[in-house]
Amino acid sequence: MRIQHIRNATMIIEADDKVILVDPMLGAKGFMPTLTLFRFKPKRNPIVGPPDNMEASLMWVTHCLITHLHPDHLDPEGERFLREKQIPVICSVKDAKTLEKKGLHVSQTVDYWKRSEFLGGQIEGIPARHGYGFVAKPMGNVMGFYIELPNQPSIYLSSDTIYTPDVEKVLTDYQPAISVVACGSAQLDIFQPLLMSMEDILKFTRTAPKTVIMNHVEAVNHCPTTREDLRKAITANGWEDKALVPEDGEWMEVS
Repeated sequence: MRIQHIRNATMIIEADDKVILVDPMLGAKGFMPTLTLFRFKPKRNPIVGPPDNMEASLMWVTHCLITHLHPDHLDPEGERFLREKQIPVICSVKDAKTLEKKGLHVSQTVDYWKRSEFLGGQIEGIPARHGYGFVAKPMGNVMGFYIELPNQPSIYLSSDTIYTPDVEKVLTDYQPAISVVACGSAQLDIFQPLLMSMEDILKFTRTAPKTVIMNHVEAVNHCPTTREDLRKAITANGWEDKALVPEDGEWMEVS
């Protein structure tokens, strides 16, 4: 399996002749307003543009997975791309009507803890809790995905979540070969963080049985955790052969 990290949570999974786009935030640098005013320096988002090699990769996309509807996971440019190309979209049962109203081609819906056929293999929806404490409720529905494709390593896309018993269940019971974790520790001006703290990122990485890909960093202004922070933690724990912190546009060969 080849995986390209695009930016933030946007990635491309290449599995034989299937090329799966995940959470497409494809727009230019600064098309969204700042997400914090005083906790972190106000900056228009995303704070970086898409990588130079993104357009070439998008030419080959055959399917799209959408974990939730926040604009740093599905932006207007992502919607335009999916709509114009009529890319088959796979999403939560809770998001299908909204996406269909946008003119997207929803080819399959996924429910929580239920496996269904997907590209000759299987996909299952995994609960995700987008924040610690009260803030998770207004952040709305989020779904992670556990995917098994023929002759490919299994992959768990945990999406925007904190560390929960559901996350731990997938890591320990399903034993994914690849686990993707959102690591920016995002915070608004008020309330607790929206994503895992560094302590929980380390717990996730320690619990994951095999390869961990760390994303959702250095793309939106309310995410304080950096690639340097993550790499220092990886080195301190001796996880250099286990955890990957890709640069925007970087391809990874994962087995």
